[in-house]
Amino acid sequence: MGDIERYIVEFLLYGNSEAVSQVGYTANEEEWSHYKVVIVPSGHLRHDLVRPDLGRVEIEKRAPITNNLSPITIIKTDIVYNTFFFISRAEELLTDERDEHGRFAARYSMLGRKNRLQIPLIDEYARILMKALELDLPAPGFSHIYLTHDVDTIAHYRHLRGFIGGLLRGQGRRAWAAQKDIRRDPAYTFPWLIKQDSKLVESQESKVDSIYFIKHTRGRGYDYPQYDLRKRDYRYLEHELTASGAKLGLHSSYYGEIIDPMPLHRSHYLRCSIDQMQRLADAGITDDFTIGFPDAAGFRLQTTRPVRWINPKTYTLTSLTLHPLTVMDVTLSNAGYMHLSEDEAYFLCQQLFDKIRQYQGEAVLLWHNSNIGSGTYHRDLYPKLLQLLQ
Repeated sequence: MGDIERYIVEFLLYGNSEAVSQVGYTANEEEWSHYKVVIVPSGHLRHDLVRPDLGRVEIEKRAPITNNLSPITIIKTDIVYNTFFFISRAEELLTDERDEHGRFAARYSMLGRKNRLQIPLIDEYARILMKALELDLPAPGFSHIYLTHDVDTIAHYRHLRGFIGGLLRGQGRRAWAAQKDIRRDPAYTFPWLIKQDSKLVESQESKVDSIYFIKHTRGRGYDYPQYDLRKRDYRYLEHELTASGAKLGLHSSYYGEIIDPMPLHRSHYLRCSIDQMQRLADAGITDDFTIGFPDAAGFRLQTTRPVRWINPKTYTLTSLTLHPLTVMDVTLSNAGYMHLSEDEAYFLCQQLFDKIRQYQGEAVLLWHNSNIGSGTYHRDLYPKLLQLLQ
């Protein structure tokens, strides 16, 4: 096996490197007797990109050529290629369909069109392989929980354009109050978020992280507004966040610019192409939290677990780890994409969390500070979801 094949098999085995030697990835039947389990290659990996057949996994038990050996399990479905197809985002190379922001949306994906985003297929493959090797399955539970927040704006009324806009909309009293004290600006909901997150962080100890992704952009177009990282408002926020124990990450530009790389990253608008992912890896970014569909909650990478990204153009195993985004606030509501009621959104998140627990995966939530108290149900729903996770 090459480095990609070996990494995928080890990933399917939840990092059990010793068990990898018991798995063969070969179509040569003369070699099958060397292994306990054989996965038969389809011939596509490293040669061409095709959409995989996602029907039932075909398995056969075969007697070994030599005596006194256990039967060999032959997995005729190429679960290695199928895993590569999703964790590398190779599907995006097979179509030019993109939304108005240049994003590969769920409605363009093969599983999104079939409404099959709520079942992590790769984690199902992992169970099949581990059972064939007679390995213990991982105990249910969350391996980690990330409570993440994109700081698209610090305040609505603390910059000139926002202040004037507030006056013109008849919100003068609120705008003047925010000018006097940033904590009275409706977008400055960070103390509330910190309070909500701290309950789960304290109860789960090392298993929960709160991350705030800070915009490092030039503030043009869709990156507007850009808050000045050198000025008092941001310094006040930064002190409040770090004092709470939260981590800070880079919220990179809508236009692909990477200013001041940081280890933790999420792209603005969840907008990140294959080429952009390689630039992230080249810039030394180690952990990305971008990969989720903006228009549908579910498992875009078809796994609940963090996975190293493989560039599908170069077949290179990179040092960039992808943390699958479970759910984003604006994806759920009427102001966003799925047009779910609060009860429907809660039920969907409950289903997703159950799957993550089943496969010992990561839960990654994205809640914007600017959506708390904005007339949507996100302020009420968020604590309920944290209670579910606890």
